[in-house]
Amino acid sequence: MSVPIFRALWGMTGELAEQVGRIAAAGYDGIEVWAAGFGTRPAELRPLLDAHNLKLIMATSIDTQADIEPTLKRLADYEPLRINLHSGRDSFSRDEGCAYFEEALRVESSLLIPIMHETHRGRLFFTPWDTAYYLEHFDSLKITADYSHWVNVCERLPDDQAEALALANQRAIHIHGRVGYEEGPQAPDPAAPEYALHLAWHERQWTAIKLHRDNLDDFPLTFTPEYGPPPYLHTIPHSGVPVADLWQICLWAKDRARAQFG
Repeated sequence: MSVPIFRALWGMTGELAEQVGRIAAAGYDGIEVWAAGFGTRPAELRPLLDAHNLKLIMATSIDTQADIEPTLKRLADYEPLRINLHSGRDSFSRDEGCAYFEEALRVESSLLIPIMHETHRGRLFFTPWDTAYYLEHFDSLKITADYSHWVNVCERLPDDQAEALALANQRAIHIHGRVGYEEGPQAPDPAAPEYALHLAWHERQWTAIKLHRDNLDDFPLTFTPEYGPPPYLHTIPHSGVPVADLWQICLWAKDRARAQFG
């Protein structure tokens, strides 16, 4: 099965209609929108997306259990295909984390929109082993696989976490296709030969996710080449000039994912 590929609005400039048109013209299947600071109302966004036949993923961070229901209900008004969360805090106790996910799953069941919890620094899924703990306790948890963060947090390609990786790959329904390395969550240019080992490692995980999802009928895989602007993207000291073209990096990653996934 082909994999719909989304373009995050992160790092884009100009009027929203211009951004959406440019994304559609570049051959993406949808957009991924970070809700914080996004001023467009659902009634304004939906016709714009429909005009270009684009799908929608909404994303946000929710730090506290009390904020889960009102935040998810607000994002559900946009009628997204799914919702991506930066969930909780890395400092939560296991009991606090379990209570957080119990509430998230309760609200998800009432909304009938898949909720994905991202593997992200500073969040409950900030390491492979912490993520495995919660996935083993909650069979219905789904993840956004952004393993660039795990490479950075572990300061290695975490092949020693094979069991945790296998479990995460089974629960991933969305991929943030960004290549990380030991000292950062974003390789300045994933096509550069010095990051070939890291690119190959990430693509092995993405392929494992795709193969697993192809054998299931529940949640088709989606993919966002989620490379970001400075300070995620390296800059030349003193001048602040980015060392690479963000739009072109995302296009390269999109086209490579198309070749990988069909």
